[in-house]
Amino acid sequence: MSSLAMATPTTSAHFSAPTILPSSHTRRWSVAAPLRRTRRPRLATVVASVPDPAAGPVEYTPWLIAGLGNPGNKYYGTRHNVGFEMVDRIAREEGIAMNTIQSKSLLGVGSIGEVPVLLVKPQSYMNYSGEAIGPLAAYYQVPLRHILLVYDDMSLPNGVLRLQRKGGHGRHNGLQNVIENLDGRREFPRLSIGIGSPPGKMDTRAFLLQKFSAEERVQIDTALEQGVDAVRTLVLKGFSGSIERFNLVQKYKFHRV
Repeated sequence: MSSLAMATPTTSAHFSAPTILPSSHTRRWSVAAPLRRTRRPRLATVVASVPDPAAGPVEYTPWLIAGLGNPGNKYYGTRHNVGFEMVDRIAREEGIAMNTIQSKSLLGVGSIGEVPVLLVKPQSYMNYSGEAIGPLAAYYQVPLRHILLVYDDMSLPNGVLRLQRKGGHGRHNGLQNVIENLDGRREFPRLSIGIGSPPGKMDTRAFLLQKFSAEERVQIDTALEQGVDAVRTLVLKGFSGSIERFNLVQKYKFHRV
């Protein structure tokens, strides 16, 4: 039996979306203010992506947005932790407190616009990220199409972003572990953040655990700002023409004519 199916016997391993009905009292999932451990965080109510006003009451499907990285001050600001930084930036911009611990993860529960979101920073270390994300996706019954992974990508120039509907793991250990814990499924969105590649014969691990230079840091900070806008667009409008334009602009952002 797969790790996803075993994670929570009371939910479906097929990621069927829960019914979330509109409420006149709240538009956010409710969590307590202080950092705490919780066994049963309460889902809230909100209205999914791309509503049709003529269709009557709208039901929104929640998004799980997970940044990959390593916990602890030792890894703060390193190339391998830009996924964590993106989640922190989204949380700050959307006013979502990262104050709940569940399934080996630090969570923030709130919304982007009217869409409920669960922000996730796995605390299980990069190579075991799926052990945190798989059970959370099953517990909240988040469909694959609404699981957004954010991670570092050495195949992209530093500061370049790419948003995709699906894909492989590209030899990224954290991403590979997530796929394994989602029953081998790859059909989930991902936002990759370019960190460049190791210079010369530099060891890959040393490169990933290295902090950015001053110039690179400026590029990454700009990318994080642009990434927040891209995530908002994805959550509220889905993979629209805006996302295609975003990817095109990112691809050539450092090209000089």
